[in-house]
Amino acid sequence: MLVAAGAHKLIDPAGWTVYVTDWLAPLLVVSSTTFMLANGYLELGFAALLLADRCTAFAALVAAGSLAVTTVYLAVVWVDTGLFGDVVARDVGLTGLALAVLVGALRGE
Repeated sequence: MLVAAGAHKLIDPAGWTVYVTDWLAPLLVVSSTTFMLANGYLELGFAALLLADRCTAFAALVAAGSLAVTTVYLAVVWVDTGLFGDVVARDVGLTGLALAVLVGALRGE
């Protein structure tokens, strides 16, 4: 998931800016497109750590944390506007998967 999302954010960052609401945009210190590009590079970096089995617990913790925050943000948008409900459902599952990887890494599995 991190590879696909990260790569797509680098290829088409403007396509991801739809998730930046009018009330969130002023809180970002950069443009929505730059924010998505930065996220794309970060996602690819953490994906590389996970795939290389290096710093797995840390990479999974960052992925789970990022997904959890994103899920909460999108849930607020969904309740407020009715948008992105499908993405919220997907991200709940992805957050659970990231947490499972984190728990496995902490257990040494």
